[in-house]
Amino acid sequence: MHRRRRTALLLTAAIAAAAPLLTACGNDAHPGAAAVVGGERITVSQLEDRVDEVRAAQRAAVPDEAQYQQAIARTGSLTRDTLHGMVLDRVLERAARDEGVSVTPREVQEMRAGLEQQAGGAEALEAAWLQQYGIPPQRLDDNLRLQLQAQKLAQRLGTDTSRPEFWKALSEAGKELDVDVNPRYGSWDAEKSSRVDAKTPWVRDVTSAGIQRTL
Repeated sequence: MHRRRRTALLLTAAIAAAAPLLTACGNDAHPGAAAVVGGERITVSQLEDRVDEVRAAQRAAVPDEAQYQQAIARTGSLTRDTLHGMVLDRVLERAARDEGVSVTPREVQEMRAGLEQQAGGAEALEAAWLQQYGIPPQRLDDNLRLQLQAQKLAQRLGTDTSRPEFWKALSEAGKELDVDVNPRYGSWDAEKSSRVDAKTPWVRDVTSAGIQRTL
């Protein structure tokens, strides 16, 4: 790729669209739900399946037991981070749809090809995304599509993903969806638009140099 691009969205655990403080959804109204977004449940089973995907990818990438345990220790908040990412996926989808933003499969493949060139190949890119962002190989294209959605949404708004205008759009989408997360997975700070226990920024810049540092 011949130019630096704002590419990586870590859809895990930090800044999110402003929404009401979350209430329990593990009650009679939403039994078995880890979260409810736009009236649709993200079940505990679905969440666990996504976490299992990451753990399986980590195991495949690090067959040594000691190193695998270290990887688990470094991602101790994986379940909460994964749920946060699943919710943010839907918030971003709504914000993009509200602004008439869409992404084509060809655009995803073009982005992936550029990143693979920077990283030194497909396997190197997959390893970097797994290590840095907790994205297993089978979810990489989905993650890149969301990144493109965020970029195109920011462009449609005449801004970029670091500016308040972008986050306001996500905030409004989150309110429309009436996000409701089971408090066992954390809480939501509406004023700060973030998970109160989160430490990792959601939006990151990944440049050519940034890719190299992940390998």
